[in-house]
Amino acid sequence: MNRKLHVKDIILITLIAIIFGFIYVASDNIYNFLTLALTPIGYGPLANDITMGIWCMAGPLAGFIVRLPGAAFLGEFLGACVETFAMAQWGAANFLSGFIQGLGNELGFTLTGYKHYGWFTLFLSATTTTIVTYLYDFFKNGYNQFSIFNMILYFVVRWASMLIFTCVLVKLIINLLERAHVINLQTTQD
Repeated sequence: MNRKLHVKDIILITLIAIIFGFIYVASDNIYNFLTLALTPIGYGPLANDITMGIWCMAGPLAGFIVRLPGAAFLGEFLGACVETFAMAQWGAANFLSGFIQGLGNELGFTLTGYKHYGWFTLFLSATTTTIVTYLYDFFKNGYNQFSIFNMILYFVVRWASMLIFTCVLVKLIINLLERAHVINLQTTQD
């Protein structure tokens, strides 16, 4: 692939990031509710893993639509920047989280050589984002102090969240955009 990011690509990625930045801020309420509901039974931190897929959707959507190296990373990182400036509850920590999430998103597209765009690519992106973000939280949020059962539980819940939001929901959004003739992608099914 010889094409590089052009201004129209950057504008599209930025628009995706702006939309999802505000979705990320709105989802903070879901996170807070889940934390409140799960804390009495000792699983308050699980709210992070349940909602993680929501917070990682901009990258795969940007990567799938723009189809250039760096698009998934840029979409996710810029989404985290918008979330920060829109006064999300985590403040400047979102920059680092968006960077880590963007790396995970981009890695899935990198593994296909940016040549295949379909369910399998989104599955890879969801899986790599799960692994990268889980390793980050393993130390940042103290997951390394959990029992083996809880480590596995939190990983599986995070992966399920990623599959639902960054794989299935992103693909459904792409399909809707194609059917509405907003975008015209020549999908390579894998």
